[in-house]
Formats: sequence, C-alpha cells, structure tokens
Amino acid sequence: MNGSSTARALSRLWLLAIAVIAIAVLFLAKVLFVPLAFAVLIAFLLAPLVGFLERRRLPRTLAAILVLLVFVVILGSVGWVLFSQLIDVANDLPTYRDNITQKLNALHRPSNSAFGRAVTEIERLGDQVSGNASAPSSPLPLPFNAKNEKKPLGSTPERPLQVREVSRAPWRMDQLGGVFDSLAIMLLTIVFTFFVLLQREDLRNRLIRLSGNGNLTVITQAMNDASRRISRYFALQLTVNAAYGAIVCAGMYLIGLPYPLVFGGLAALCRFIPYIGWPFAAAVPTVLSLAVFQGWTKSLLIVCLFFCLEIVTANYAEPHIYGKHTGLSSLAILVAAAFWTLIWGPVGLILSVPLTVCLVVMGRHIRSLEFLTVMLGDRPKIPTWICFYQRLLAQDEREAAEILETSAKDKPIAEVYDSVMIPALAMSEEDRLHRELDESTVRFIRGTIREMIEEIGFRENGETEGGLASSAAHSGDTVRVMCVPVRDETDELAALMLAQSLDGGEIHAFASPVRPIDEILDAATRENAKMVILSGLPPVRIARLNRLYRTLRTRSRELRILIGIWGDAPGASETARELAGGQEIPIVTKLTDAVVEVRATLGIGEPGLNGAGDPSGTTSEPRETAA
Repeated sequence: MNGSSTARALSRLWLLAIAVIAIAVLFLAKVLFVPLAFAVLIAFLLAPLVGFLERRRLPRTLAAILVLLVFVVILGSVGWVLFSQLIDVANDLPTYRDNITQKLNALHRPSNSAFGRAVTEIERLGDQVSGNASAPSSPLPLPFNAKNEKKPLGSTPERPLQVREVSRAPWRMDQLGGVFDSLAIMLLTIVFTFFVLLQREDLRNRLIRLSGNGNLTVITQAMNDASRRISRYFALQLTVNAAYGAIVCAGMYLIGLPYPLVFGGLAALCRFIPYIGWPFAAAVPTVLSLAVFQGWTKSLLIVCLFFCLEIVTANYAEPHIYGKHTGLSSLAILVAAAFWTLIWGPVGLILSVPLTVCLVVMGRHIRSLEFLTVMLGDRPKIPTWICFYQRLLAQDEREAAEILETSAKDKPIAEVYDSVMIPALAMSEEDRLHRELDESTVRFIRGTIREMIEEIGFRENGETEGGLASSAAHSGDTVRVMCVPVRDETDELAALMLAQSLDGGEIHAFASPVRPIDEILDAATRENAKMVILSGLPPVRIARLNRLYRTLRTRSRELRILIGIWGDAPGASETARELAGGQEIPIVTKLTDAVVEVRATLGIGEPGLNGAGDPSGTTSEPRETAA
C-alpha cells in the first residue's frame, strides 16, 4: 500500500516537474516556438491546396511556393488596403475641425448649469475643509539681493542663470528591438511553413517513430483528430468573423459613417484576436463619428451596435459553434487565452484556441494526459447519477430534483431510474456499509428519494404511492405483480421504482414493504399475485433471498418468480447458480429488462403510454439464468 502510494506521488511529482520545465522552455524560447506554432497552424490551412495542385501534376516544391506566395500576397494586400484606408480616414479628420472643437467645448461643464454649480460648491467646500479658502493669495516676491534691497532694472545678477542645452536623444538599437522581433517572427513563420508543407509526411513519420511502434494507432488517430478539429475551427472562425464584419459594414452604412467597408473589414480582422480585438475595432469608427456627426446620438448608436453584437457573438454564437466543434468548454477558452498570453504575449492570445485544441486531443487519446480533457474539454466527466448523489450528500434537495427532472425529459421513467436513482442508491448503500455516512445523511437520502418516487408516480399515474393502497384503483381484469424487497428500506425503494415502471395497462404492480417472510406470503395470497419479483440492491443477502425464493416456490408451484439484482451486479451469475437447485431462475439487473421480461413471461403485449414509457424502445440485455 505504502509502496504504491509513494510511486503514485513520485509519478505526479515527475509530471509536475515536466510541466514546469515545458512552460519555462516555451517562455524562454518563444522566439523559436511562436513562428513554429504559426507555421504548423498555417500548414493545416494550406495543405489541402498544396495537395490539390499536386494532383494536377505540379511538383510539391513549386506547389508549396505558389500557395505560400499567394497566401502572403493576399494577407499583405488586405493589410495594405486597410492601412491606406485608415490613413485616408486620419487625413480627413482636419476637415471636421470645427465639429471636433465644438465637441471638446461641450465637454467642459458650463458654470451656469445645475451640475456645474453643484461641482463648484463641492470644490468650495473642499477648500474650506482643507483651510485653503481663507488664505489670501499673495503675489510672488520680487528678487532681493544679499542686503535685502531691490535690484534695479537691468542690473546684472550676482549668480548668472545656468542654461541647459536640450538636445534630442539619439536613436538606439534596442529601441528597434520590437520591430526586429516582429520581422524575425514573420520571416521564420514563412520559412517554417514552407518546410512543413514540403516535408509534412516526413515530419509525421518522425513523430510516429518517436512515439514508438506500440502507439502507432493512438498517434495516428490523435493527429487526424487534431487536424480535423483545427481546420474546422479556422473555417468556423472565418465564417463567424466574416458575418460579424458584414453586419458592422451594414450598420455603418445605415448610420451614415464614411468608409463602411473599411470598418467592416477591420472588425472582421480584429476579431481574430480574442477579447481585445473588438474594442479596437469599435474605437476607430466611434472616434471618427465624433468628428463627422453633430451631436452624440450616432456615436452612441455605433457603440451600442458593437456592444450588442459582441454580446450575442461571444456569449451565444461562439460557445455553441466553437465549443461544439472543437471540444473546448467556454471557461477553458478563457483560461487558455490568459495562459498563452502570459507565456507569449499578444501572439499567444491569437494562438490560444488552436494550441488548446491540440492539448485536449492529446488528452483524449493518451491516457496519462486525460486530465487535460477533464479540465479543458466540453464533455462533463461526471455521470449524471454521480451529480445526483453528490447533491443528495450535500442535502440539496432542490438541485437533485432538477437533475432528475432534466434526465426525465427525454427518457422513460424506468430508464431514468436505471441510470440515475439505482446507481445513487447503490452508492449510498456501499458508503453506509463502509461507515462513511452518518445516520442523518442516510435518512435524508432515503426520504428524499422516496418523495421523488412518489411525486413521479403521482404526476405520471395520478397516484400518491406505489404500494398496496393503490390496488383498489385497478379492476379485477389486470394481472397483479408483487414487488418484494429482499433486505431493507433501500431495497424497498428499488421495489417502488420497479412497481412504478411495471404498473399500467393490463398489469397492476405494487410494492410490498419490508416485512417477515410469512407476512409476504400472506400478502401475495391475499392480493392474488400472479408473479412475484424479489428486488434487491448489491450486496444482496443471499441467505434471506434464498429463504424467500425457496418458501415462495414451495408454497405455490404456479407462482412465477423473477429475481432483480439492480445496478452493475457482477455477482448476479453466482447468485443465480447458488439459488438454482437444478432449475432455471431468471435474474435481471435493469428495470427496463424487468419490464420486458415480465410482459414476455405473462404473455402481455406492448404497453400503452404510461409512466413506464415504452419498453420496446429500450435495449434489453440477455437475462442471466442458471440451470
């Protein structure tokens, strides 16, 4: 035990050390890794075009050069057009000088307005509190000589004034470091992209060789998955940003702002930079509108247009489109943007989503990196029944009911019980036996589940409970099925769920409370039950189950008996063999299977639409029998 825990701790420390070293290397060597990351991502976009030209009998080298050249020319042309148009916008600003001056003067508060008078009074009160209001203003003293006499005009001062020569500081090379870094990144990106396009099969084979022959399938699937997700992300991002720019262009045109096409293209390009791109795209037309239009109305309209459009795009369109097709959660996209910006600056902000997609794909296919998918992926790793049980442990009845209601929207009741309530009950029973739950928590869980079962039964069947009290509501033509709990109140809750799943149509199912064996036999005889289902949750008390089965079988040979051991019961086959005694005993592990088995045994057709739903739509596993 100690050795295994120590090994796990050392393994976690080793993974943590590797992660810290990897982050440090990414930060220190960003001049190399940033253009390499850009090159790989651009290669994902351009590789299909290169392949298309290759299929047209064009050599790969020439195809890669041609595609890369066209890509650079397109980007350069778009950038130059936007830059030149923005220069034209800046040159047109002096023509609106009078409007700009009027707006600046309007910003100064008028002294005769109510707001201006209020501000003046507040300033005066502040001066009085600080003691400056009563201090008379004194003129600056004239210069005196050493004998405290005034100097005559034109006299030479005793100490001449020192005049400092102000000169412009010369340019230094370190001031151009940012420009050189940007040019170096652009040049390295172009070179890396060319070689990735030229030798993509060789790079793929090298990566597979480094991972080992045993991981061939995993690495191939991961590479295909990453390629598909990143290409889909870029295509979706281009579509969303183009639609965003088109809406901005139409809005600027309707408002009457000059150069609407420029501002639409600028908005589309700036949205490729998450979170900080759209404020810049909104600031440029807003500033121009202040100079062009009289008043503030149209400027406020422009701000509202960008604000509303960004809210809809960022909170509704992108999370549903990007998250659904890239496998990232909305929170993961935000955290990834912050992390990669901290490591690589604004460039990391642009690359944050594609790089995080690669990490999530690695976590999906490599077991040791599964925590990446858990933290960043969009699929919840906690099953619904665990969420339900966790809310019961926290004694949050409201949220537990919401989870159950959500699960019951598109599923039959029996299937909901199988997937949510039965596993939660089994887990609570296991925790109780291991003394991990106190009695108050156990009572709360059992009482809450009982209330939920009764509420579902009342809503679905118009009954207040699924026990013996409901037997009068059915006519004598129905076939009576009695659900008997094997052990305790937990088994009784399972029997209530089973009775509710079976009840309806030609079957009247009712649950018996926990009682001695003789009383169970008397109740079965009194109710004229044609079939008895012994219901239990693991761990099943084999001795009591054996006594129940033997006694029922001895009392009535015509009585049909079915055993239900609910949930994932790996010992169901062993239990069946132990109880068999040379005859076949059907054992089911799901309520949906029990519904199908009971109707098949009693020779009853498909049920109508009731609380149990339609078992014909469920997948029934083969029943376990013992001979």
